[in-house]
Amino acid sequence: MLLRSMFAANYRSLRSIRMDLAGVNLFIGENGVGKSNLYRALQLVQAAVRGNLAYEIAAEGGMASALWSGQRRQEKNFRIRLEVEVLDDERAVTFRYRVEAGLRPPIDAAGFAFEPQVKEEELVVETGSRPVTMMKRTGPGIMVRGASGRMEEYPEKAMTSETAIALLGDAGHYPEVGAFRRLIDGWRFFHGFRTDRDSALRQPCLAVTSPLLDQDGGNMAAVFATLVHTRGDTVELDSAVAAALGGAKLHVPEPGEYAEFGLVFPDFPKRIFQPRELSDGQIRFLGLAAALMSYRQPPLIALNEPEASLHPDMLAPLADMIAQAARHSQIWIVTHSELLASAVQERCGTRPRRVIRKEGATWIDGMRLTGVIDDEDEDE
Repeated sequence: MLLRSMFAANYRSLRSIRMDLAGVNLFIGENGVGKSNLYRALQLVQAAVRGNLAYEIAAEGGMASALWSGQRRQEKNFRIRLEVEVLDDERAVTFRYRVEAGLRPPIDAAGFAFEPQVKEEELVVETGSRPVTMMKRTGPGIMVRGASGRMEEYPEKAMTSETAIALLGDAGHYPEVGAFRRLIDGWRFFHGFRTDRDSALRQPCLAVTSPLLDQDGGNMAAVFATLVHTRGDTVELDSAVAAALGGAKLHVPEPGEYAEFGLVFPDFPKRIFQPRELSDGQIRFLGLAAALMSYRQPPLIALNEPEASLHPDMLAPLADMIAQAARHSQIWIVTHSELLASAVQERCGTRPRRVIRKEGATWIDGMRLTGVIDDEDEDE
């Protein structure tokens, strides 16, 4: 799978921005320029596919906080608009999905006053001939392409907090909708990890085979156990841990009811240091290792400021893990660290995209309105 492009409008600092995307996408910039809003816009697309877009926007402060914060034109329907274009290599199919969310009209009695309301959606599929609309939603009404190949009205109306893409996907009768949902549902977003003493990363977890790391890191011990005792190949993981943590070796016993792990350091070869004894930087690096080197790689891995709490000596091993993960997954990185950006560029050949403020809105330095970056275009 490849996320080929994204578009976001009227979301926080994103007035209107479209970007072509590559296998590794690296964003760097100062505080307050809106790097995390780009990352968050992708999360909201996944939330729409999962059916909890309205909840996610409400949880970040509702539409009053989520709508474009700058000067607004006199627009009748001022809405957040999100679009993605995704290539499914296996099927040789391109999916284009758009969703728009806005506020409840003053005269509308349906829904709560300040909750986000899904206004429009569209899913278009292209197989090389011409684009075909598979689903189109306006208000509560949904039109969908049925088994006959014709657009027909879906018998159920969507609530204002529901997305049609989730409603149709749950119905199980529309294979293209289901295929698109599975692609997007597989994305993984890691916005840092809790590292306090009650952090999920420091706890044993139920011994259940875990091919992927949960987004809160709560199954990290099971991810390590799956690599050690199911795959039986941890050469790259062992190398990364040793390089970042002073020659340390991961200790993962055969799981019983719970999966557990510890670290053995060269200076104390007979002692196993438990997760509760590790520093914030050490436990966070292990979380990143589990995210990037799991048994099965997700189609897209997004890391928001992965350098937080890491010693500078850990950034080169982190870049090595990112380069290894990029062989199987599309990567999205938001960082403040010039050192990490330089290390990733060296290993992946990807130039950092510098995020700036342009007329109050988040923008990419050197990017055209079409979404092409000048320097990248020259390199091709």
